[in-house]
Amino acid sequence: MILPTVRAVSKLGGSATAREITTQVLEDLAPTDEMLAVAHANRPESSVYLERVQWARSYAKLIGALESPKRGVFLVTALGKELLAMPSAEGQRRALELDREFRRNRPKRVKEKAAAGVSVDTEEVVDDIDEEEAILAAEQGAPVAERWQDVLLARLHRLSPDGFEEFVLYLLRLYGVELERVGGSGDEGIDGIGTAPLSPVLSSRVAVQVKRYDPNGKPVGREVVALFQRDAQTKGAERAILVTLGKFTEPARRAAIVTAPTVDLIDGERLAMLVNEQKLGLRSVIQVDGDWFNRFE
Repeated sequence: MILPTVRAVSKLGGSATAREITTQVLEDLAPTDEMLAVAHANRPESSVYLERVQWARSYAKLIGALESPKRGVFLVTALGKELLAMPSAEGQRRALELDREFRRNRPKRVKEKAAAGVSVDTEEVVDDIDEEEAILAAEQGAPVAERWQDVLLARLHRLSPDGFEEFVLYLLRLYGVELERVGGSGDEGIDGIGTAPLSPVLSSRVAVQVKRYDPNGKPVGREVVALFQRDAQTKGAERAILVTLGKFTEPARRAAIVTAPTVDLIDGERLAMLVNEQKLGLRSVIQVDGDWFNRFE
């Protein structure tokens, strides 16, 4: 998936966030629901397919086809453009060659960096874990620590539809949104209606819809957004908020801002960020980076 990953960043304008890359790769490769549902035996809530999309992004960076000047944001490099300029089969073959070359040399580089007390660049796929060592461990069958975001989204997905809806409305209220719950879990339209503060003296009528979709399922498409916009407009909403545990396609994100009312899209990653900001159900754990002390030996 390395070349499709580089191609996705190029299609997104030469730079993209990790979330945008995953959404674009899924849109381009169009995996079936059955493919997305395949999980590891020891991690039944983790999609093998989505995990491989994440590893492909890491490998594209490690072989030099992508660079990440800021955590979670990626750019296509000169090498990446060179791969994309080749015929597809040739570009795929060259990417695999670079991948094999990196794997051959990686154990030596890891040992050299550890001996020198130099930390290896990390990337959001494996928070607080050395990226190269984590990939090597995964290939050798060792379990890879789950991101707290994935654990959180899996837990939220286990809530009942009503329970998840209540949680989201509670979270939005913590941000000052005044809401009245509308309908129930079987309601296909508006789940909440109320006002959102724009400033100390201004507010806007807002409609909320909550979708408890599988975090590892297909991204939410433009049709869902367009239907919600029509329902929100019927309720007289000036703005709207659509919340899901999954992801949104790029057409869905474009539709959210070109038709009134404007829809603020909150996907799983952004939802986790909001939960973290409010410190709901999360605990901070202090971890010791033993390698950091190597410089004093």
